[in-house]
Amino acid sequence: MSVASRIQELRRKHDTLSRRVEDAQRNPSSSTIEIVEMKKQKLRLKEEIERLSHA
Repeated sequence: MSVASRIQELRRKHDTLSRRVEDAQRNPSSSTIEIVEMKKQKLRLKEEIERLSHA
């Protein structure tokens, strides 16, 4: 897998998580812990995208 395709895949995952976080935040029955974990995953993805973009 090329670096560009890996970055594209990571961005897609990040966007999907962003939508899931937004949906969860709108839903009052969502678990705060679940939202925090998704935000951590988003941050890890963002850091990986940045790392690969500057490699």
